[in-house]
Amino acid sequence: MSLPESMHLLQRGWLSSNNILFTGGGQSALVDSGYATHAPQTLELVAHLLRGRRLDLLVNTHAHSDHCGGNAALQQAYGCRTLIPEAEARAVGDWDEAALSYVATGQQCPRFGFDGTIAAGDSLMLGEFEWQVMGAPGHDPHSVILYCPAERLLISADALWENGFGVIFPELEGESGFAEARATLEQIAGLDVRLVIPGHGAPFDDVAGALERAFRRLDYLEADPARNAQNGIKVLVKFRLLERRRITLAELRQWMREIPLLVESNRRHLQADPDALADWTAAQLVKAGAAVIEDGMLVDR
Repeated sequence: MSLPESMHLLQRGWLSSNNILFTGGGQSALVDSGYATHAPQTLELVAHLLRGRRLDLLVNTHAHSDHCGGNAALQQAYGCRTLIPEAEARAVGDWDEAALSYVATGQQCPRFGFDGTIAAGDSLMLGEFEWQVMGAPGHDPHSVILYCPAERLLISADALWENGFGVIFPELEGESGFAEARATLEQIAGLDVRLVIPGHGAPFDDVAGALERAFRRLDYLEADPARNAQNGIKVLVKFRLLERRRITLAELRQWMREIPLLVESNRRHLQADPDALADWTAAQLVKAGAAVIEDGMLVDR
C-alpha cells in the first residue's frame, strides 16, 4: 500500500481528520488540517515533515470542523494559499457559523480565510501528479474528493471509509442525503482505485469490499431514518467526549438540550425525552467500548 515519495499521510485520531502532505512538484501542499484543539500538534507534525520549507498550499475537502480546524493556525504560521469547496465560499467569507454547521453541532473552528475555490471538474497539481476534483455530497452536501488517475489513488474524505462513511448529516435536518451518498459511492465504484486514503482511519486497498460494506450500511440507514439519527447523535456526543475527555452526566443532559442539531434530529426522528436520550446515548457508548461511567461522569476510552 505504498504512496509516492512526495506524499505523506499524517494519520490522526478521530477528533481530527487525517492530513495528507505533498512535498514535491515545486510546491508543498496539505489536504485538510484537523480539529482546532489539535492545531499545535498539526503544526508540529507538518513542520517536522517540511524540514524548514514553507507550506505553500492548503486544500480542504469540506468545511466540517475536524477537517479545517487547523486552517487558521497554518495560515498564521506559513501564510499559505488556501482552497476550499466552491459551495462554501459565501459561508466562509461571511464567517456564518450557522451555515458552516459549527453552531448546530456545538463544535469550534477558528475563523480562517481563503484564496480560491475548487469544484467538481477542476484539477490540482499536488506533488508531481494531477488530481481530479469530484463532488461528493451525502455526508456533507458541499464535500469534494480527490482522485489521481496516474497513481490510482483516492482521497475520499468522509465519503468512504474502510468500514462505512461519515454521518449523513443532511438527513438529520430533513434534507436529502441518502440519494446523494449513494450516487457518490457509485461514482467511486466507477473509478480505477488501488488505494483509498480516507478522512479517518488507515489507508486501504480492498476498495470493492469497502464499497460493499458502505452500500450495505447505506441500505440499512435508509430503510429507517431513525437509525441515521441515532448514529448521528452518538457520533456527535462521542466527538464532544473526545474533545472534553470526560463529562458529567448532568452536563451531558444539559448540552444535548442546547445543541441545535441534536434537538432537531430528536424532534424529527426519535421524539424521545431529552434526558432519556442523553442517558441512552451514554449507555450506547459504554456498550460499544467507547466510554465508561465513573463517579457520575462519562469518560472517554
